[in-house]
Amino acid sequence: MKEHQTLSTRTGKLWVVATPIGNLEDLGGRAGRVLAEADLIAAEDTRHSGRLLAHLGLHRPLISLHEHNEEARVPRLVERMLDGQALALISDAGTPLLSDPGFRLVRAAREAGLSVLPVPGPSAVLAALSVAGLPSDRFCFEGFLPASPCARRQRLAELLKMPATVVCFESSHRIASSVTDLAALAPEREAFLAREMTKQFEEHFFGPAGTLPDWLAADPNRSRGEFVLLIAPYRESPGEAAEGGLHPEEERVLATLLAELPLKQAVRLTSQLTGVARNRVYARALALAG
Repeated sequence: MKEHQTLSTRTGKLWVVATPIGNLEDLGGRAGRVLAEADLIAAEDTRHSGRLLAHLGLHRPLISLHEHNEEARVPRLVERMLDGQALALISDAGTPLLSDPGFRLVRAAREAGLSVLPVPGPSAVLAALSVAGLPSDRFCFEGFLPASPCARRQRLAELLKMPATVVCFESSHRIASSVTDLAALAPEREAFLAREMTKQFEEHFFGPAGTLPDWLAADPNRSRGEFVLLIAPYRESPGEAAEGGLHPEEERVLATLLAELPLKQAVRLTSQLTGVARNRVYARALALAG
């Protein structure tokens, strides 16, 4: 109740506006109107967003707001809204704040008693989920996977235990490495990869993760652009992972390493890659070796 009374006394506001992830025709009429009426538009990259405004025939003031300057710029932006101005927050593509800057501004605006209003629209996360053919009743948005190979493999091993569809973003620089790691850890797990969604060269992959690296490598162009990677949920089958044992994907990693490395080294690496306690891995390694 207190928040409602505070909001009613403020004339300034913050609009969080979703913009196209590729096809400019996906910008809704309400989004265009809000951008046209905003006193100031906070954009991740003003050059990129300037092209969008030019396409719409709009001439509005722009200010950059990205991970390197957001903390410093938020106080002044809040002051402008408290003075009665309407600000629009946009990202380079899709819905702001999903692996994009803007959290600090939204939080500060709310703490100042200002209205923060969404203008829903395109989202790469939801677009990929809608066409992947994987369960969408529960999903986990992971954002970008770690850049470090070791950290990435460890995180993937953790995500493979999730009982929900996992959604990740990936860049063209790391997509080949990421799908190779996924294929090594869980070759039979279903995966979906969307490339350049809503754009001219959009492509999709759906199938076992073990075949994804070959699909990607079959055409050099497939490693270009922006990617959304979906991983099917973990499903435990009857009798799987008896007490003290490992799940099939964890055991396959261990067996592969045991074939190439001494037992202790294989145990250490399996524990690092899968996140399973080393004593459990060691017990299973002894059983396999015996």
